[in-house]
Amino acid sequence: MSMNNTSFKTLGPQAARLVTTLHELSRTVFRLEDVRDITGLSEPSARSFVRKLVDRGVAARLKSGLYVLVPFELGRERQYSGNPLIIAREIMHGEDYYLSHATAMEIHGMTTQPQLVIMVSTPKPRRPVTALGVGFRFVLCPLKHFFGLTEHWATKQEKVRVSDLERTTIDGLKQPEYCGGLTEVAKGLWMRRQDVNIDRLVQYAKRIGVGAVVRRLGFLLETYQMAAPTDLDRLRTGLTATYVRLDPVLPAEGKRLRRWRLQLNIAPEELRAVVRT
Repeated sequence: MSMNNTSFKTLGPQAARLVTTLHELSRTVFRLEDVRDITGLSEPSARSFVRKLVDRGVAARLKSGLYVLVPFELGRERQYSGNPLIIAREIMHGEDYYLSHATAMEIHGMTTQPQLVIMVSTPKPRRPVTALGVGFRFVLCPLKHFFGLTEHWATKQEKVRVSDLERTTIDGLKQPEYCGGLTEVAKGLWMRRQDVNIDRLVQYAKRIGVGAVVRRLGFLLETYQMAAPTDLDRLRTGLTATYVRLDPVLPAEGKRLRRWRLQLNIAPEELRAVVRT
């Protein structure tokens, strides 16, 4: 990061040391504890010290006790949110999490739309957070379903946890409302059809154990001719008699497909047309 001397000199020695040390530690997102550790200030002094840094545009407050350093070249004119993926990790502060749904789809190149909200799956309920114009939304996921996860390099130095390609698809089929609807999930699956592991998809669907996910996955794989008959049979065995909507976001209308116990509230032709465009 380029730091021009004039702006550095105006910081004062203590602030300059703090900023330099945070950069050396690759902690552009930092907490009040970091300030206390580096400066040796008491909690009230550290608080007012950071408040001054925020007032001068050196740092920006993300939420109570959590801050991000603003690159000098941005000055104080621009709102700066840092890397939202790293901020999501820091908000979790060491607790279990993974980036999921539409956010994971964007990371895996399954969407052409930029995502305005960061989706985070966690085992405990959390209220949504907005930090510097970026929304963070938390989706409940039991710890036993924390599988199919991988690491993603958000920057050259920093990694975040994200669902893998197959798990992202399964989460999308389970809760399409957090991905822009089932059509977006279908499109994402088609975009990555060369890379997705069908056997793993089937395993994950069975392991999550949600009938709607199994039905939707089977139907999409069949519609897009992406799976062998044996894989489709694995998904079809054990389906109950209940019908579910193909897209839970849309109204319950459309014909019923007995083979997958699905109400097709999106026409198969529409799903095929989406991948032709």
